[in-house]
Amino acid sequence: MSISEQDTHALEKATMRRVILRLVPFLMVCYFCALLDRVNVGFAALQMNKDLGLTPAMFGFGASLFFVSYFLVEVPSNLALQKFGARRWIARIMITWGLVTACMAFVVGPYSLYAMRFILGAAEAGFFPGAILYLTYWLPSTYRARIMATFTVSIPLATFLGSPLSVTLLELDGTLGLKGWQWLFVLEGIPTILLGIACLFVLTDRPSDARWLGDAERSWLVGRLDDEATRKKQVGHISLWQLARNKYFLTMALVCSGASATGSVLSVWQPQMIKSFGLTNLQTGFVNAIPYGIATVLMVLWGRHSDRHSERRWHTAIPLLIAAFGLSYLNLTSSIATAVLAVTFALVGAYAFKGPFWALSAGWLSPGTLAAGLAGINAISNLIGGGLMVNVVGLVKDATGSFPLGMLPVAALDAAAAISVILISRAHAREAQGAALPA
Repeated sequence: MSISEQDTHALEKATMRRVILRLVPFLMVCYFCALLDRVNVGFAALQMNKDLGLTPAMFGFGASLFFVSYFLVEVPSNLALQKFGARRWIARIMITWGLVTACMAFVVGPYSLYAMRFILGAAEAGFFPGAILYLTYWLPSTYRARIMATFTVSIPLATFLGSPLSVTLLELDGTLGLKGWQWLFVLEGIPTILLGIACLFVLTDRPSDARWLGDAERSWLVGRLDDEATRKKQVGHISLWQLARNKYFLTMALVCSGASATGSVLSVWQPQMIKSFGLTNLQTGFVNAIPYGIATVLMVLWGRHSDRHSERRWHTAIPLLIAAFGLSYLNLTSSIATAVLAVTFALVGAYAFKGPFWALSAGWLSPGTLAAGLAGINAISNLIGGGLMVNVVGLVKDATGSFPLGMLPVAALDAAAAISVILISRAHAREAQGAALPA
């Protein structure tokens, strides 16, 4: 390596270290709160369903309404982020959803629950794809899978830490005249509001505006990202209507739906499923955390493995197959130990999928379609995975009394998603190779 190459390598290493340490831990904490505020309804249900007279079908419908409004607002929210800047827009999202989460404490029946869950989805819509989009403004492509896997580790981590936290807050039942589930919503909503205010001081919209980088660091990063944007010609700049008809976009939305359904269904129904083995609320919270702790570690290792080998297709497909196996295996379990093992397989697959998948998706979209494309993929996957499948489990539970049977449609979706990503990646590779051949 020449002296010039050594200097460039040292500059890259120093720049990326400063960028990652400045942005990623803070965004992880923000996303942690987003997920905590989204899934805490699963723990609140351990008390709330009885207090409000909710059947499994009512609860499932209320929980799923979050994903309906999330779907409707997500793409407009990401486009607004591009227009107004990530710093202000992410702050707006967090302050709004923190307030709505705290107000969840005041629902009095199924209809008020339906209304607040719908409003919460609209308030939170855009944070995740907005954060992913924001990271693409700062991360060269060779860093994306590992960093996105590290960022999305907040998903299992939120439940790993949030499970014991949430059931502990339920123990405040009766304090100052409030139910435990009311304290859960209030005390988990307030930190989100404070973090939203902090966004205004921590985040910077673009690398060119980063006064906290040195001149050489800023110039290198802007130049590297501009060079990558110039060379990226995969999907191109197309309208929203053309994007909605693009086979790669639609397939990736389907692929993401499998992992989204697995994570959403288990976050909503897993606490009740585990408690059905005769555990107390407190025991349920700690046992519920085990699969998420394992998934937290493995998803980071899988993302790093994907970057190390510069491979996305199989690193996306294999986790989906593991998730399908875990959900199917639930129907063969008869003890709490085997049920936790099955759920662990499902969650490891659902979360290990995320880093390679979002790196793959970002690599297929041009800068002009990235905001709408990432938001659209996430919105559709949440509508199918959360809005539809959460309802399916509730209806099956009402009809059969079995949670595991309700997981089989989700397992089938995971398997279909795995096959789809293999096929569409091959098609994309052939088209890219053909386009590269001289005329």
